[in-house]
Amino acid sequence: MAIYYSSTRNANDKVTASQAILKGLADDGGLFVPSEIPALDVSLKDLADMTYQQTAYEVLKLFLTDFTEEELKHCIDSAYDSKFDTEEIAPLVEADGAYYLELFHGATIAFKDMALSILPHLLITAARKNEVKNDIVILTATSGDTGKAALAGFADVKGTKIVVFYPKNGVSPIQEKQMVTQKGDNTYVVGIKGNFDQAQTGVKQMFNDSAFAELMDANGYQFSSANSINIGRLVPQIAYYVYAYAKLLKEGVIADGEKINVAVPTGNFGNILAAFYAKNMGLPIAKLICASNENKVLFDFFETGTYDKNREFMLTSSPSMDILISSNLERLIYRIAGNDAEKNAALMKSLTETGVYAITPQMRGQLADFVGGYATEEETAATIKDLYEKTGYIIDTHTAVAASVYTKYRKEHADDAKTVIASTASPFKFTRSVMKAIDPQYDTMGDFELVDELSKIGNVKIPKAIEEIRNAPVVHDHVCEVAQMPDAVKEFLGIR
Repeated sequence: MAIYYSSTRNANDKVTASQAILKGLADDGGLFVPSEIPALDVSLKDLADMTYQQTAYEVLKLFLTDFTEEELKHCIDSAYDSKFDTEEIAPLVEADGAYYLELFHGATIAFKDMALSILPHLLITAARKNEVKNDIVILTATSGDTGKAALAGFADVKGTKIVVFYPKNGVSPIQEKQMVTQKGDNTYVVGIKGNFDQAQTGVKQMFNDSAFAELMDANGYQFSSANSINIGRLVPQIAYYVYAYAKLLKEGVIADGEKINVAVPTGNFGNILAAFYAKNMGLPIAKLICASNENKVLFDFFETGTYDKNREFMLTSSPSMDILISSNLERLIYRIAGNDAEKNAALMKSLTETGVYAITPQMRGQLADFVGGYATEEETAATIKDLYEKTGYIIDTHTAVAASVYTKYRKEHADDAKTVIASTASPFKFTRSVMKAIDPQYDTMGDFELVDELSKIGNVKIPKAIEEIRNAPVVHDHVCEVAQMPDAVKEFLGIR
């Protein structure tokens, strides 16, 4: 059965999966959504015996219906290979009664690798399918992890260039060093004097600028996105929730059909939306626990039905979640609006113009599967320390936000369902915050001294991604004002 994609703001224009992946963002500024969410067509029992790669194929074939079996398997096998430091790709680790789905074993030690390892292959295949002659320019804003994962995925990929904007003072030292040391003639990294929301808005404005698109086309270029707004990012993320459930089943932790909960640290809403899609494919998920840090715009939304970005922007120890405009939430809003593009477009217009929108009571009634929660900075640090002291297992700050919210949820609701916590980054990516949480005395040490100490006390090997940047030279030192973002792109591409 063919699945087509339409914009959340205009249901009339239908495109194939490959066209949606190529475009990234719809022409009207909306996000591409599938005409329907297909049901899994293999049993959970059969999935339990599959590798990660086989599981990914069973998911992707249902959504990306204009890709052939050979094309999909080639993309999957090219993505999930020795770039990952474990054959399992996404191991599950039990600690203190929860199951941590480690999504950080790829090249840049963050969950973004799970989708950004495959996106370049999907994109190049899509370009061939649609006879694209232009070079594809990947234009991305990052709150820390997407940038490096996208850079690593697209570096030196023929027919592509990649431009990444990040908030100059809004990412961790390790995250910044990973980006600014990135090699590849087709890569360009720019720090902006602003926050992630401003970077993301600037990127969206360039996508929606028709005059810019014409200028690009005249020079042999066209934009595409590697942000989680790209359906080619979102669909591969569904696979790891299916894989996690199948692993729990295989290990006898749950019975066939038993419902689990999923807790996800959430900023841009893509990762938890993938879990929602998995649930709607038939995966037995009960509650989707949406965990926010002190930028708790999503928590407030689930509590009140009003989305309000007009608030102080907080810089926290979980910077990849320091977001006030959760772009992927639009896909959920569209769905609970009864796939009514006009209604959704009106809400998004209100968000753009006033920073606020409110959903109807009827729409709120469809959010019963979601539970919002948030963790303060103190709670996040206490969770890292507590888990380490109880089990010896060390988690990063983002994962700790989810673990803290899950612990509070379990106590408040007396819900003992087996729970998978999306562990979205290696603790080595946020060493200072992690080590300081375990013992404040560590704050006197240098960044790479902390790396060595974390390896020692956690009894874990230092990831290759960290060793590579220890002495790597800075390649990108570009910084600009928010308003200068289009000029930075033109300068890199050599167009006027």
